[in-house]
Amino acid sequence: MLIAATVAILVAMFLAMIRGIVGPTFYDRILAVNMFGTKTVLFISLIGFVMGRPEFLDIAIVYALLNFISVIGVLHFSGSVEFRHDDHDNSTVEKDS
Repeated sequence: MLIAATVAILVAMFLAMIRGIVGPTFYDRILAVNMFGTKTVLFISLIGFVMGRPEFLDIAIVYALLNFISVIGVLHFSGSVEFRHDDHDNSTVEKDS
């Protein structure tokens, strides 16, 4: 049962990695990185349980906090000019006034 859970988590991590590489938008890639980090926390916790090492849970919690803070930081940084993307070109819109 634990082997099946480990394989399922690894498959989900692989799919998240593919989405991170192929993702059509910047935000899809950020979501994939966040999902990969969450699955990594699950994987570390599961391995700690299987090996009988409860200190792995502490490592997983620290990794979860780092993942959360880094995603928030990247999303905050994405509000800057470099990452903004407009779907329409404002220079071609003319107002009659």
